[in-house]
Amino acid sequence: MITLGIDIGGSATKGALVDTVSGKMVSDRIRFETEAPVKPREVAALVEKIRKKLGYHGPIGAGYPGVVKNGVALTAANLHKNWIGTDVGALIYNQTGQITTVLNDADAAGLAEMRFGVEEARRHKTVLFLTIGTGIGSALFVNGHLLPNTELGHLKIRGKDAEHRASDAVRQRDNLSWKRWGKAFTELLQTYEFLFNPDLIILGGGISSKYDSFAEYLKVDTKILPAKLENTAGIIGAGMAAQESSELRDQESSAS
Repeated sequence: MITLGIDIGGSATKGALVDTVSGKMVSDRIRFETEAPVKPREVAALVEKIRKKLGYHGPIGAGYPGVVKNGVALTAANLHKNWIGTDVGALIYNQTGQITTVLNDADAAGLAEMRFGVEEARRHKTVLFLTIGTGIGSALFVNGHLLPNTELGHLKIRGKDAEHRASDAVRQRDNLSWKRWGKAFTELLQTYEFLFNPDLIILGGGISSKYDSFAEYLKVDTKILPAKLENTAGIIGAGMAAQESSELRDQESSAS
């Protein structure tokens, strides 16, 4: 099935059509830049522009950078405060006329990576997936099942959010060498390792394509692998969520 996957971010809203059987994007990725702090209605309008440009009608999946429960945003760390309490699924539905499933953006990326990315991940009991970009997102899987909304980028480490210590944005802002950034990022990884004892850590986001530049500076006991899907994972995972929600609705409809 082909669905529309949307990745909502603080600096851009992106979308593409996703083949949920192969786990591949089957259209160009459309990206609209936004100025922070972006508001809910602005993003909903951009989703509609993406939908129209792709000529798409059907279920939409959207990854949101914060805690999401039943489609409602509960946090908005890098977005406008108006997002808090917004039913994001209803907002996009009202704009597009298409049923929309919303989930945490790192959870979406992690779901895609677990199914279509790093094959070894499916052989481990506990897998921690991290996205490193403007912030740090997280998705924790136990026996293949997702624990949603972990948001480990906001875990306090020595009184400061983890993502404010070692995101890729921090690396670029402070012009850190890979060695210096790797030392800061290792502190985060060691904290996560102590708390969750994962069998595998997967590093995603745009920085995963540069893994060979910093891998030697990461000093943890847990095995680390770069993500395979890189920056496409969020869109693919959102498309997967739309497909699964559509199938569930069909099952419920048949049962009734």
